[in-house]
Amino acid sequence: MCTGKCSRVVGVGLWPLALTCIICNLLLCFPDWDTQYVQDGGRLLTPEVLYLGGLVGGGAMILIPAIHIQATGQQGCCGNRCGVTLTGSPLPQMFLSILFALVGVAGSVYAVSVSALGLVNGPLCEVANGNWERPFHTTDEDYLFNTSAWDACVNPPGVVRFNVILFSLVLAAALLELLLCGVQVLNGLFGCLCGTCNKKQAKSPTVRPLTVEPAPRPPQSQLPLRAGGT
Repeated sequence: MCTGKCSRVVGVGLWPLALTCIICNLLLCFPDWDTQYVQDGGRLLTPEVLYLGGLVGGGAMILIPAIHIQATGQQGCCGNRCGVTLTGSPLPQMFLSILFALVGVAGSVYAVSVSALGLVNGPLCEVANGNWERPFHTTDEDYLFNTSAWDACVNPPGVVRFNVILFSLVLAAALLELLLCGVQVLNGLFGCLCGTCNKKQAKSPTVRPLTVEPAPRPPQSQLPLRAGGT
């Protein structure tokens, strides 16, 4: 595949993944679809929600590279490798796409780390004795596949399932983002070193051979008369 087409595929693929991370992170701020948990600085929210792994890491740090990477794959832009852009800017497009892809790698790694911690440590919730704590953080029991243990959280209702689903979506989307950004790093390196393909090459005009046409013969009436003729 042409490196320009690969950049377009990577750029387009990053958009829905980044939006998924942003939406999931925002939803995590409203357990039980209630706004009371974001009050007082979010002290009743799971700490990993406040780290904004999906909003910043898997969201903003992916959307900005996605815009540039997708623009790099436009017709004509990817063909200048380490040269100037079409607008005369001295910054090379394919080389810049590598830098933006590395920013995306950092953002996706951050989102993966935060969402994984959110799954491992479990949610902050109110337990049976009325205290707000993280009941699964202090136990060695794997609560993710033991749904009977989810009843340890009394309030907000269904917060364990809520956190598991949304953190899992952020984790899956961030892993795909990491894969696509890694592909773009390799794609950009290949484009800088080996060049890019462009099917619409400028064709050189064909030079037709010069043909010399014979001079036209004069009409019969204008032929000179022979000497002594009548």
